[in-house]
Amino acid sequence: MSMRNVGAADAAIRILIGIALLMVAAVLNNRPFVALGAGALAVLVLGTGLTRSCPLYVALGFNTADAAKPGRQGQR
Repeated sequence: MSMRNVGAADAAIRILIGIALLMVAAVLNNRPFVALGAGALAVLVLGTGLTRSCPLYVALGFNTADAAKPGRQGQR
């Protein structure tokens, strides 16, 4: 059984947001707490995008990975 619950489009968006947050962390190096927060959030978002597994989705019962498969609409 696959542990993936993040679809391809969802993962791509997460990766782009993670890269943007890393850039924000790099630009805000004169504000260390904001940069650290942005960097930590970037690592979290990039991790869920690259592994295509999100613990929050498990807790909430979401699964965007199945939505992309043909013939699976309406099934749970």
